[in-house]
Amino acid sequence: MNRAALDPSSLPSAHERELLRESVRGFLQEHWPADRAVALSSDADALRRLWAGLAGQGLTALGQDPEQGGLREAVVVMEELGRAACPVPFAAAVVLNLFGDAADRDAIAAGDCMPAIELAIASSVRAEPVEAHAPPDRAGPVETLRCIDGGLPATHLFRVAGDGFERIDLSSPGVVVEPARAMGGPGWASISLPLRGRVGEGALGTATSPPATATPRSPLPTLPRRGREQIAHALRLLLAARAHGAARRAFELAVDYAKERHQFGQPIGRFQAIQHKLANNLIALEGVRLGIAHAATQFDLGRDDWAYFADAAFAFAGDALRQVSLETHHAFGAIGYAEEHEAPRHFRRVHLDCVQLGGSADARQRLASRFLDEAQGLPEYDLGEAGNAFREEVRAWLHEHWSGERKAAYDARPFHDREYDEAFARDFGKTGWNGAAWPAEHGGQGRTALEQVALMEMLEKAEAPRVGGAVQANAFMQHGTREQQQRYLPGILRGEAMHGMGYSEPQAGSDLASLKTRAVRDGDEWVIDGQKIWTTTWWGKYMFLAARTDPQAKPPHAGISMFVVPMDTPGITIKPETTMYDGSFANIFYDGVRVPADALVGALNGGWKVLTDALATERGLVGGGIVLKVAHAFELLCADIRERGLQRDPLVRDRIGRLACEIEVGRQLMIHCAELAAGGTTPPEMGAISKVFSGELMERFGEAALDILGPEAALSQESPGCIRRGRYEQNLRHSLMWVISIGTNEIQRSLIAQRGLGLPR
Repeated sequence: MNRAALDPSSLPSAHERELLRESVRGFLQEHWPADRAVALSSDADALRRLWAGLAGQGLTALGQDPEQGGLREAVVVMEELGRAACPVPFAAAVVLNLFGDAADRDAIAAGDCMPAIELAIASSVRAEPVEAHAPPDRAGPVETLRCIDGGLPATHLFRVAGDGFERIDLSSPGVVVEPARAMGGPGWASISLPLRGRVGEGALGTATSPPATATPRSPLPTLPRRGREQIAHALRLLLAARAHGAARRAFELAVDYAKERHQFGQPIGRFQAIQHKLANNLIALEGVRLGIAHAATQFDLGRDDWAYFADAAFAFAGDALRQVSLETHHAFGAIGYAEEHEAPRHFRRVHLDCVQLGGSADARQRLASRFLDEAQGLPEYDLGEAGNAFREEVRAWLHEHWSGERKAAYDARPFHDREYDEAFARDFGKTGWNGAAWPAEHGGQGRTALEQVALMEMLEKAEAPRVGGAVQANAFMQHGTREQQQRYLPGILRGEAMHGMGYSEPQAGSDLASLKTRAVRDGDEWVIDGQKIWTTTWWGKYMFLAARTDPQAKPPHAGISMFVVPMDTPGITIKPETTMYDGSFANIFYDGVRVPADALVGALNGGWKVLTDALATERGLVGGGIVLKVAHAFELLCADIRERGLQRDPLVRDRIGRLACEIEVGRQLMIHCAELAAGGTTPPEMGAISKVFSGELMERFGEAALDILGPEAALSQESPGCIRRGRYEQNLRHSLMWVISIGTNEIQRSLIAQRGLGLPR
């Protein structure tokens, strides 16, 4: 495919898509009001009137000219139609605009043709049962097509035939269209066609494939315009978008209900069970939204891997949206299954759209084929010109400096000795990449957030040791004095100094406002007394330490200050502990530890802001770091499956397909956080969504690897016969750390609910 076929700058912008969304939502609120939506869905005339209105807005022409609106814009319209519970066959129109013929496209744009498509078009799927029989009240045998989306008001039925479409006029003699009640309400239609007089025999329809030399009326993406799979991928994406719109609308209603509905004297949205249920739903919905948008973008830009991303989006959406629908009803309770409520119509829409075209299971099989049959890896994301170039630069440097005997010797070391390598850290420091994202005034390179993603990706693929100190560096840059910046930042930049984080205490883990470690001013010094636990970088040169400087402060977090403490200071006692993932952390005791007055970082009693700003920086990146670990291990797992001849096992294939689509969600959340960071700081709820999803994905991956590879995958590094030096079982043990550290996922869910959804504390 010619990647330069379309100039991205000529396509509609994100701002224009938001204006489109507002316009479509306003139009539907006026012409398809929620209180009449269910009744109107069974009224073919009402649906045709609305279709004429959509045509008048120019919406039925979407897909004909990418510069006027392509698949991304069509996705927006489908989401709004799902939100409004409006079943017009817009997806069929878009597909015909993208892949059909000029005459049909003209009729659709004008509103004269309201098309439906038979969805049994993927070669591996038969989505609707087809029956041929001779009804007693009809002359001759008929073919009955079931589960036709938008069939009730449609004027024409289109079927994929050879290299194009077969068009059937539904007003032809002998054609019978009947509503089909589905999921307890109006949904699909059954269409009966006389078997005599089919296309090629002379009467019922018209074959509409143009000659191979036909020139499209307007520019289209330079991908094959024909083919069952191309059409099916576009349809799946559009159906997923409509289901997402429906699920999102019901979810928003449930969130509002949780704020208003009182039980036991308080809104139910204050209950942690409800908060975490709705937080889970938001995580899933954001994953679906980003996946659909990304796949549509790849299509509009004519990218080679757009079909892979479409499969990944549909595979994840099919299961995730159905679960969101169930959980939404759990939050509503009995009110949600009253038919006069909006929720039931959205429940139906989600399930009807997500079971079409083979559903999630079929999409997972196609994803698995990429990795297990074609031996391909995960497609690399387009990180923009600068990001792509930087990725290649880092890849080349790592190939030269972290490969061969040097890496082999490092890999042979036990895991607890593989977190950090001083020689590598200093070599890496010479590149200046520890400060890749720092501003130039602090000696940094001022690179973009996507370039930072490129750096993280290559370090993970190379299995390089830990480098840098982004959290502490950002704290110094945001809150440190000029003298502190000059003293500490160069050591971090050159890879000469690692900084630990002294936050958690025996009674203050996620609840850091309860910390007891004290810092008392004594002349020109601070005297620190207390205990810190679970400190991972206990071997570092410095500790970034939180201590209470005002015991009487209200609220408690107002009396905390931050200090930078050299770890060779007298009075520090370190008691290392081995972790269950073969790493280490330490209990550290501070007994009369004296540091100079200028060890205070930020304002006195202003440590909470320093601390939360530092954690916000870390949480915005940590989810991306986790999913990149999973992505690399996933590619290794697929190679091991092929080597052991397990690739034909249907359960293995389904598991690989499921992991693939979830990895894409994790990667999309990573990219989204990076893009948000480009405009400032990633909102804490978005960083939390990325961290929660990716951390738990790492757990699921570890369990899947053991299930697939069997007992040998449970052998640890020192055991004969272990696989990849015990990588998979160690990965599973290590995953617990990522779910618990930097704020447990339960705390993160509360943050998502309260900050992202506005639920009461």
